Amino acid sequence: MARARTQRAAAVGVAEHGNSAVLVTVAPGGELLDRRRIDLTDRSLPTHPHHHEGSWAVGRYLNIPGARALSLADAVALVERVRASAARGARESLEALAAAVPVPIASIAIRACPKLPPTIEERIADNRAQTFADSAMYREALATAAEARGWSVHWYDRERVSRRGSGARPRGRRRFPTRDGPIDRAALAGQTQACGSCGACGHRASRAAAHRRITSRCS
Repeated sequence: MARARTQRAAAVGVAEHGNSAVLVTVAPGGELLDRRRIDLTDRSLPTHPHHHEGSWAVGRYLNIPGARALSLADAVALVERVRASAARGARESLEALAAAVPVPIASIAIRACPKLPPTIEERIADNRAQTFADSAMYREALATAAEARGWSVHWYDRERVSRRGSGARPRGRRRFPTRDGPIDRAALAGQTQACGSCGACGHRASRAAAHRRITSRCS
């Protein structure tokens, strides 16, 4: 029954870029229903608190313009404020999307998160983790908001999508390939539509088709 409901409902593909994301909603038949860009956090807050303020707190990047000294405790508190703002922004954005789309939405496809240390302090201290932690925070906010709405969340691997589906394009002007399930088309739609509008975002999967359901979860 749940599988039949998913097949009859729309799916959303997400391509995030910093604290913003492009959401592309695709109907069961492949039609493009909605495309919108959202900002998840308040403009008064920094967009990369792990990478910037967190790094400054542990002595990284202090020689760059705009850097300022702050304590680790202050950096952690800042990350928590940004995370709360992102959670609120994700809830409001998905609520607005659901109200605007003429069919029910059952699922969302989000790029899989790398494995990261469990605490904010550890993510800040780890030189590799701090480069990914902010993006993962925003993806997790969208996933949590989607799950609260009863949507199933599917995590796709961008590189695998590229290898399996390079060269795919929407059929005509507003239709995506229909040989796969709606969540697969949503992953394709999110990457193709988002990267078509943002040449600087670095998404190498801009011309990729998602031909399978990726179900790995964020750590």
